[in-house]
Amino acid sequence: MPRDTFEAQLTALANQLLELGADTGQTILRGVEALKTRDRVLAQAIIAHDDDINRVRYEIEERCYELIATQQPLASDLREVITILLVAIELERIADHSKNLAEIVIYMGDEPLLKPLIDIPRMAETCQQMLEQVLGAFARKDAEMGRAVCKRDDEIDNLYQQVFRELLTYVLADPRTVNRAMNLLFAAHNLERIGDRITNIGERVIYAATGRLEELNIQRPAT
Repeated sequence: MPRDTFEAQLTALANQLLELGADTGQTILRGVEALKTRDRVLAQAIIAHDDDINRVRYEIEERCYELIATQQPLASDLREVITILLVAIELERIADHSKNLAEIVIYMGDEPLLKPLIDIPRMAETCQQMLEQVLGAFARKDAEMGRAVCKRDDEIDNLYQQVFRELLTYVLADPRTVNRAMNLLFAAHNLERIGDRITNIGERVIYAATGRLEELNIQRPAT
């Protein structure tokens, strides 16, 4: 394959990944919106759309395997193909966490929210911003931007701890609220995991740009 043809295929793959990333970012916001408004129609749409995200992820994965098998790329080209492959997997898993938010809405039915949502929407907005930024870092091959995005995972973790403490006060005051509290804690936990997935993407961006593997997602003890 001529070099310019290979580069065109690699660019097309990267663009498809960025489109998948933008779509995935919207599922985060839509998932929390469905929870906040108790919109079961929106929740069902998010769940159904997850099949589309899965399909695109596997398309990207197959195209990556094909490029590796047929072109045997070396050095930076191989790093970029591997990065696209691994980021696509992370995006699909982020979408799974968003689908979990929608499934909480279905599970809750007509049960009212324990409290108005404040920190959970903040978590979702921060996650979406981080995802947008880390995809920008991928597009620019900007390792420093990738590192900066990873540092923002502390914002997500801090909000998660805040949600946990607040929900705990409700349960201690009235144990009958435990089921509704657990629903919101599960929602916050999925957003916390999205932050970790975005950090994984940041690590892949650094690898693509520098050829170095850096572990930036230092796990804290589970709450």
